[in-house]
Amino acid sequence: MNKQMTAADVVGQLRDGMTIGFGGWGPRRKPMAIVREILRSDVKDLTVVAYGGPEVGMLCAAGKVKKLVFGFATLDAIPLEAYFRKAREAGELELMELDEGMLQWGLRAAGMRLPFLPTRCGLATDVSRLNPDIKQVQSPYDDGEVLLAMPALNLDMAFLHVNVADRLGNTLVTGPDPYFDHLFARAAKQCFVSCERIEERLSLDATQARFNTFERYLVSGVVHAPFGAHPTSCPSDYGWDMSHLKRYSASAAEEGGWAGYMAEFVTPGESAYQASNGGVDRLSALALPVF
Repeated sequence: MNKQMTAADVVGQLRDGMTIGFGGWGPRRKPMAIVREILRSDVKDLTVVAYGGPEVGMLCAAGKVKKLVFGFATLDAIPLEAYFRKAREAGELELMELDEGMLQWGLRAAGMRLPFLPTRCGLATDVSRLNPDIKQVQSPYDDGEVLLAMPALNLDMAFLHVNVADRLGNTLVTGPDPYFDHLFARAAKQCFVSCERIEERLSLDATQARFNTFERYLVSGVVHAPFGAHPTSCPSDYGWDMSHLKRYSASAAEEGGWAGYMAEFVTPGESAYQASNGGVDRLSALALPVF
């Protein structure tokens, strides 16, 4: 029943051409320690499904993304993810750009083991023109309404980051917003979770239970990764590191910028990564953004 693994163990199960999803939302609670481990690997030709943040840009910059299925790719305070923009403008990606609700509906369909779910989202827009594989269906009832059939977004693997987990695969998200992590977990054949803190066994009493948004049977592995969401935020533990995100974004416009970022922040490993970002004291003190 012990599901604890290392990030290297998790990424070692990835194969070229897989479809993978990332929980979180833009620059918030992304499983960045696992992303950095993917960047250190040889895996390629991935289809990535996400409400995108820096994980999308970094994987694009490393040439690991064949297709991107997304609602957006943003760092919030930096509206458009710089390396995603660079890859898109260069025509390097196959894209399925969706309304945010359609992406949610595709994950729901996959989790419910349905081929699609009908929706009004995307009607009278360019979504169908740009994604001709998305079909329309007509209601079989008296209304006869024509709807979009959002196809299921079936994932080989999902990667999430949470505040607390135990070795059995129970998880707690203690921030104010769970985003759609539970849908990514249900849409995937395997779901791997990194966490700020790990315990032997959570009690999941009445106080904790509301923070447990998906069942432990969905979790294939747990990685203990303190500050594993950095440079994104991990409410309620720490905020995003905007100085790091600005430096990362600026490197997209520099000659050899990505190679330099990799050499400084990714290749040396997680301990060196934390040290190069000011160590535990600074990371712990990163203020949560106020909206």
